[in-house]
Amino acid sequence: MFLTRHLRLSTGVLTLSSRLGTPFRQCNTESKDRTKDDGNPADKKSLILRTNLFESAAKKDKQTYIEMVKIFEKRSVHRRNHVEFIYAALRHMEEFGVNKDIAVYKALIDVMPKGKFIPTNIFQAEFMHYPRQQQCIIDLLEQMEDNGVMPDYEMEAMLINVFGKKGHPVRKYWRMMYWMPKFKNLSPWPLPNPVPDDTFELARLAVERMCSIDPRSKIDIFDTKTVENALDHTWVVSGQSVEQSELLEAHNKQEPVYIEGPFVIWLRNRCINYFVLKSAPKPLTPVEQPEDPDDVSNLHNPYIGLDLRFRKGQRIGSAVSTSRRSIHEQDDGIIYAICCTGSSTKDSLLSWVRLLEKEKGNTALSSLAVLFKFTSPTTEVTVSDADTTNTVKQH
Repeated sequence: MFLTRHLRLSTGVLTLSSRLGTPFRQCNTESKDRTKDDGNPADKKSLILRTNLFESAAKKDKQTYIEMVKIFEKRSVHRRNHVEFIYAALRHMEEFGVNKDIAVYKALIDVMPKGKFIPTNIFQAEFMHYPRQQQCIIDLLEQMEDNGVMPDYEMEAMLINVFGKKGHPVRKYWRMMYWMPKFKNLSPWPLPNPVPDDTFELARLAVERMCSIDPRSKIDIFDTKTVENALDHTWVVSGQSVEQSELLEAHNKQEPVYIEGPFVIWLRNRCINYFVLKSAPKPLTPVEQPEDPDDVSNLHNPYIGLDLRFRKGQRIGSAVSTSRRSIHEQDDGIIYAICCTGSSTKDSLLSWVRLLEKEKGNTALSSLAVLFKFTSPTTEVTVSDADTTNTVKQH
């Protein structure tokens, strides 16, 4: 009986609504997946066109990228599928060379509708109101952070207009503005931004950074064309200090020196190979200190390896004549010089050794055996598995 009354009541409501001319909404019992599958084919085609705009672009630069964003804004009046478009745009940023441009990130944030995603109560704010849209902008800010792009106050106003002050992207922005200015200029070896693509400039910057441990180091630019019988004509960026020259002069003539490498040094997103002229480590005799170690009149100068007491007693001298270890005497060997060459070949390194002997006054190299010890094979050198050391003796 109850079921019959319920059916009669439902029929009466439907009849009443038809008489009054007002539409009656019924619940949709179909699944969401089916609703998506039965969507308008024109919307699907429009979405495909929006996401493939970047792949079909003939010229890939900043101006073209911004034009793609404007085309999307004009096509989609109601800003539909903006999340998919932003993710597609983020994937192609490096391809267009705009991954470090803050203006492009602002243009992508401006795609989001304004005022629609602002939470109205504390529950919406804490439970991430519109999570898909908020996570999209958080991923955009994380990509900015990975590329070293620091946001500004204009971006804060744009995020507040979209998500409000309690939105999670705004919180992410505040964390970035707290930490990124602290680390921006923290490096003691500043580099130009962006880093130059020229290999010679990269080599010069790399050698300057590595030689900054000794303020008396000097950077020299050599041309292998000046070396007699040089096969490889290229440039050489060399770094050596006065103390390293003195250590090389004091080296035992019966022991060889080595050219090791190539080693890799990174300058932001660029890398370059460098080589080291060094010898085997020499153990130092322990130094007896009968004096009080807390005496401030006997201070050690960490920059040139000389203590103040020695410099007062002998004005002409160096750390070589003392029993103290200099900064160039490491546990794995004594470093005499470092260099970067344009070709990183064995012939260019051989020319570097001859130029050190001729131009820098390292006469000890004429009586020393120089061994080439490559840690990994280069393009011009073939290294066998049995013996990874190639030997060349200087005359």
